Amino acid sequence: MAQIFHPSMNTVAKATIIGGVLFAVALGALGSIVDRSPYVTQQGVIRDQPIPFSHTHHVKGVGLDCRYCHTSVEDSGFAGIPSTKTCMTCHSKLYQDAPMLAPVHKSWNENKPIKWNRVHNLADYVYFDHSIHVNKGVGCNTCHGPVDEMRMTWQHSTLQMDWCLACHRDPGKFVRPKEEVFNLAYDPKKEAEKRKISVADLQASLLNDYHIRTTGHLTNCSVCHR
Repeated sequence: MAQIFHPSMNTVAKATIIGGVLFAVALGALGSIVDRSPYVTQQGVIRDQPIPFSHTHHVKGVGLDCRYCHTSVEDSGFAGIPSTKTCMTCHSKLYQDAPMLAPVHKSWNENKPIKWNRVHNLADYVYFDHSIHVNKGVGCNTCHGPVDEMRMTWQHSTLQMDWCLACHRDPGKFVRPKEEVFNLAYDPKKEAEKRKISVADLQASLLNDYHIRTTGHLTNCSVCHR
């Protein structure tokens, strides 16, 4: 019987199989890159806002504490968006005629809230409570980054599951004394030096003080997916 395929087809078949595998791997890698890119995560993307609010000015310049605007962060799952009344506490007297503050005065006069565009927005299937993190010693800038250097607010972290798990698997690296939670300049090395202990001992001490559960519990699916 005559040979149907030319011997060179063996090479073609091998090249096709190898090429197919390489294509699948490349496609998977590309998908992973896209999934972790700012296009998907919105990390580092500055959102347009009705008012160009500068954390740099208000936090680093004026010296406002995070809780002045985010009043419910210690006892609620939501950090809270400041009401127009909060803004008017200062701006009823300061920079009254500044054009950029016109939406604030309009909101106040019409008794309608300012429609801010949310920067950090977790998926609906993720349960997150600000209060438990704050009360367990997680600082604001641990998740939100250098807020005091943001002239316009952006999402500092990916908010993806592997980012959350990095903390839940080793919480000692991310907790701090309660009085330092809102200190954006907190340095664990300096805190350890002040207490005359090592950073590792400081972490162990804080985990004990906060009664933080084991990593087995913290990484259980039901903790974040309820």
